[in-house]
Amino acid sequence: MNVFSAQSHRTQLILAAVSASLLTSGLFTAYNAYSRRQRRRDLDRDIRRSIANHDEGSKEHLGPKDNKLSDEQIIRIGDGYDEELIREQLARCYAFFGDEGMARVRGKSVVVVGCGGVGSWVAVMLVRSGVSKIRLVDFDYVTLSSLNRHATAVLADVGMPKVVCIERTLKQISTWVEVDSRVEIWRKEDGGRLLEGADWVIDAIDNITTKVDLLKYCHEHHIKVFSSMGASAKTDPTRVQISDISYTMYDPLARSVRRKLRLQGVSSGIPVVYSTEVPGDVKLLPLPEEEFQKGDVKELGVFDDFRVRILPVLGSLPSLFGLHIATYILCEMAGKPILNPLPIKNRKKLYERLLRDLLHRESKFIGEPINKLPIDEDDVALIFEDLHLGRSVVPPHAVPAHPTLLRWDPAKPLTLENCVVFESTQAEKHVRECLTPRTKEAHPRKTPRAVWGDEVQAVVERRVEEVAKYRTWVGL
Repeated sequence: MNVFSAQSHRTQLILAAVSASLLTSGLFTAYNAYSRRQRRRDLDRDIRRSIANHDEGSKEHLGPKDNKLSDEQIIRIGDGYDEELIREQLARCYAFFGDEGMARVRGKSVVVVGCGGVGSWVAVMLVRSGVSKIRLVDFDYVTLSSLNRHATAVLADVGMPKVVCIERTLKQISTWVEVDSRVEIWRKEDGGRLLEGADWVIDAIDNITTKVDLLKYCHEHHIKVFSSMGASAKTDPTRVQISDISYTMYDPLARSVRRKLRLQGVSSGIPVVYSTEVPGDVKLLPLPEEEFQKGDVKELGVFDDFRVRILPVLGSLPSLFGLHIATYILCEMAGKPILNPLPIKNRKKLYERLLRDLLHRESKFIGEPINKLPIDEDDVALIFEDLHLGRSVVPPHAVPAHPTLLRWDPAKPLTLENCVVFESTQAEKHVRECLTPRTKEAHPRKTPRAVWGDEVQAVVERRVEEVAKYRTWVGL
């Protein structure tokens, strides 16, 4: 009996101890839960108060100071916002990327150059996902026409610098984010200052010259850069793609940027977002007649090469471009990159074949074997894709089923300017009439103009002028 009594007593002690431990643990858990709820309620109250104060000020005046949260307001909102709350706010991102991946994301610095319809969405989604240091670069101000596509601008922001407008929203989303707003235009002469410390650069610039300068600068200085191509005049979200710039198609802006970069020795290695949709019958918005009477429309811009007349744009497409960029960058930073983004086409094998066939035909034309041409595979891509748009030089300029590159004028050396695209049957005719050596005076070699006519000759001459213009533009 004594043995059973002792065991029963020990059991009672153990149960009492376990009950006490559970009670204590429950009390701690309840207290921590209560504390978190209380902090969230306090934070919510402070945010609502700050927003209310901000809105009251906005009703009286429009301007950067009135629309921007004060440092005191930001500090009050962030007071008590510790690491635990930060991790709770980013809980879904931590679940996706894990602790190590999110540590990378939160430790990176991003520079967004161009803070309009695309750049504003990139900035917002990067900060919502944990990026803690971001620099915004744009010289432009919010206008009424900005409101259909800008991620953060509201009516009261009209007249405010776009970067200030975005900064306000970012700090309302994440109290810990470091935002460096620069109301400036990026110039290659001073490019390093605005890109200093960047792990990634986002190019969301409209101007082609500045865009190319930025991409070339980043490429030369080994800075990771992602570029946005043309979202204007597009409507189909299923056509939005991410690829290397060398694989883009049907996008006029991408074609122009790719062409200029190739002429500067940059043929690939830059990821871009673009649309394969062929724009429909969309034109520049009209200008009043009095603007045309002032002189050349191209000379009316505040800055060189920036559009005076704007293309129509459906606001949802720039946002999709921005979301594509943010997703790509976040995955790269977290160490879980999007592997092999699907290009619509990969023509590397085609370029290799075109170059190989051209080498063979040049050897026959010269009359002896040659090992190397004065143009390379990148030049072939430039000639085929950008100068001739993947079409035959002969009207009706159809897309050739079996494209061939040939020297145009036999009296001139093989160059970018003196190389054209034919369908294979047209190429045979050109070789037979223009490039085959003639040994008898009765069968002299014909000129390309005599074989193909003035219309085709005019097309070739336009291509020559185009190449000359690009060479002048890049200083070659």
